[in-house]
Amino acid sequence: MSEIFRNASAGDAWETREINPVFARPGEATSLPRFKLPDDMMSEDTAYQLVHDEAMLDGNSRLNLATFVSTWMDDRAKQLYAEAADKNMIDKDEYPATAAIEDRCWRILADLWNVPDVSDTIGTSTVGSSEACMLGGLALKRLWQQRRRAAGLSTERPNLVLSAGVQVVWEKFCNYWDVEPRYMPVSADHLVLDGHELDTYVDENTIGVVAILGHTYTGLYDPVDALAAKLDEIQEKHGFDVKIHVDGASGAMVAPFCQPDLAWDFRVSRVNSISTSGHKYGLVYPGVGWVVWRDRAACPESLIFHVSYLGGDMPTLALNFSRPGAQVLLQYYQFLRLGREGYRKVQQNSIDVATYLSSGIAAMGQFELISRGDAIPVFAWKLAKPRANWDLYDLADRLRMRGWLVPAYPMPESMTSLTVQRIVVRLGLSRDLAELLLAAIREEVAFLENLAAPMPREKPRTSFAH
Repeated sequence: MSEIFRNASAGDAWETREINPVFARPGEATSLPRFKLPDDMMSEDTAYQLVHDEAMLDGNSRLNLATFVSTWMDDRAKQLYAEAADKNMIDKDEYPATAAIEDRCWRILADLWNVPDVSDTIGTSTVGSSEACMLGGLALKRLWQQRRRAAGLSTERPNLVLSAGVQVVWEKFCNYWDVEPRYMPVSADHLVLDGHELDTYVDENTIGVVAILGHTYTGLYDPVDALAAKLDEIQEKHGFDVKIHVDGASGAMVAPFCQPDLAWDFRVSRVNSISTSGHKYGLVYPGVGWVVWRDRAACPESLIFHVSYLGGDMPTLALNFSRPGAQVLLQYYQFLRLGREGYRKVQQNSIDVATYLSSGIAAMGQFELISRGDAIPVFAWKLAKPRANWDLYDLADRLRMRGWLVPAYPMPESMTSLTVQRIVVRLGLSRDLAELLLAAIREEVAFLENLAAPMPREKPRTSFAH
């Protein structure tokens, strides 16, 4: 639909929209209020066209190399999505088959992550891995409180040890659940949480340590086994028994297939829980996440609610209540459709595309890689040296003009003076598309290098939000 927007005031608020009469049906309004319900009904075709046309102003999701979230599924998955759009995941009594599939999915993940006894564990689907992280962190806090109360000690000052490079969900967790965040700074020598100086952050009030399997800034893995070994030393010296939650939003659905010998999961005895995003490298449309605990003792009973299910009892735990069931079915579809070998091929292909791109960018000469994309298929780079007339924000702007979203942003606290640029490779970014992207980067770098004066900047730069 062709649209003309009219500003009804001198401010920035767009109060009404006018509909070109060519597309309006007899008896329908030709202008609509923007922030109020319209008085009358309209044809479903007109309503669809209005929403459809405005949504076209969004970018092309396939070219969004900032997001980790899946932007492509096959036609059968789309069909299944449409058929299941009305299912409410929380209504287990009315949708028992979907409830059974949810239970099956997290048990599949528990097995994939080498849980010691799949019959003595618990897990759940969530709206995304942010909710899963909240549940994993909350379980750590409750376990710590139980131990402290049993020993007659105070429970008033819990803290959680985190890398400064964690995703913002952990800042939210600490804020919402009254936990002191203890951020360990990153540096050029310690880009990941590797146990360096960990003993200066851990004390008797530490509820746990968060390990990240795939940092959003760089794609790098925290070495979970090295963290666990350091915590073993701390327990031997100070008596603090501190567990680990693995935030595997991305890597927990890559490492089992592409780095199967890497010890990061429940093979590491200090790992209490693992979370992941089904809608990232689980290859499902948003939004679905998963969290699994080592065993039932690792998830306090106080977090679990019990519902009637097929005449029996089903434990359930989640922060959200009503939520879509379709994505859970899509996750199971992918598990069946791909299996271990299919997931390995898909994820390895993404890694191959990522390393192809990172090698091409490194070869240009203007850039230096921070990571290569050989862990999860995500990599970042910096300028090898400052350029006279442009920076990475300018390159991001030039690529955006061509439809590619390749963000530039500062590194986390203690490294904020360093600006990097990052690419996330997902299913749907083929080698052919990667070649087109690499050609676009080369062309835009050539344009920027030939500038006779600095790029004009009308306002302060805004960094990419993780």
